[in-house]
Amino acid sequence: MSEDFLVNEKKQSGRITILTILQYTVLISVVLYFGKTLFIPLSISMLISFVLFPICKWLEIKGMNRSVAIAIALSLLTVLLSLIVVIFLWQISSFASEWQDIKLKLIEASDQLSLYVAENLNFSSEEQNNWMKNIATSSGGDVLPFLSSTAYSLSVTFVLVILIPVFSALILFYRNLFLHVLKGIFPSEKMENIRDILIETVHSYYNFIKGMMLVYLIVGTLNSIGLLILGIPHAILFGFIASILTFIPYVGIMVASLLPISVAWITYDSIWYPIGVIAIFAFVQYLEANIIFPFAVSSRLNINTLVTLIVIFIGGILWGAAGMILFIPFVGIIKMIADRTESLKTLALLLGTSEQTIVKSKK
Repeated sequence: MSEDFLVNEKKQSGRITILTILQYTVLISVVLYFGKTLFIPLSISMLISFVLFPICKWLEIKGMNRSVAIAIALSLLTVLLSLIVVIFLWQISSFASEWQDIKLKLIEASDQLSLYVAENLNFSSEEQNNWMKNIATSSGGDVLPFLSSTAYSLSVTFVLVILIPVFSALILFYRNLFLHVLKGIFPSEKMENIRDILIETVHSYYNFIKGMMLVYLIVGTLNSIGLLILGIPHAILFGFIASILTFIPYVGIMVASLLPISVAWITYDSIWYPIGVIAIFAFVQYLEANIIFPFAVSSRLNINTLVTLIVIFIGGILWGAAGMILFIPFVGIIKMIADRTESLKTLALLLGTSEQTIVKSKK
């Protein structure tokens, strides 16, 4: 009996506690916040290198030089992203060309709303206009800071567009050097396990990204077909924006549906078309959650929804929009590592989605 107790105590002492996890979380958050200028491009570059690594490896096995293989992989990714950007810009320009008509309908809808408020809430049109003028006056002083912030963001984005491919190429080129560094840090008896974890993490993330791209393509296509059948203008643009925003659980699809719902209501002046948009998005979302995602993504990140929402919120606080996108895959990678590391079973339990994690943690 005492021997079993000592064994259990030894197992528990080797595991990281919730308090330790919180302490490390606070410390890492401080480092990430103050170092975001460096860490954001490095993080994007590392994730890109994860995606491109299997392609580079395959080209190198075929006898191609490493530098040439990296250049080809980056070129293929650049062409794909450029094609996506061109399609979106084409859709946006088409939407912008009809803005005057939409603007007139918005003004008409605004006048009707103003009349309704004046008749039912005893808030006259003159009072409404004065209220709007006060808002415009109070926010006028924020225009210059907004413009300067926008200019700064655009300049940073331009620099990142140049730096990220360079970082990705260098990470892929010096990957063996990083492996040797890890060998110098960790004991030799643990190095084989670490190597297996790294290989499995890279391949799992690569397969996950492939699956998610297929999910976005299928969901975007189904959304677009449904909106086209309903007769909503710019169905492809709205359909794929809704598809991409599904990476934010629940909230993303709600935000994405606001614009097509508004356009449907303004275009047809009927409540049934916005209801139709909601029905299409809800049906496609159901298919995505229960059929498309399980079929297309063979290796899930398996992070529970509560943690996902918290991570997105924390990512937005620390890194802005980039953090909302980047923190999810990194937590997924941490979950993969935690599942295969005995001392991190508590963390795996915290991040997990099912009772299977609990069963594993008891072994």
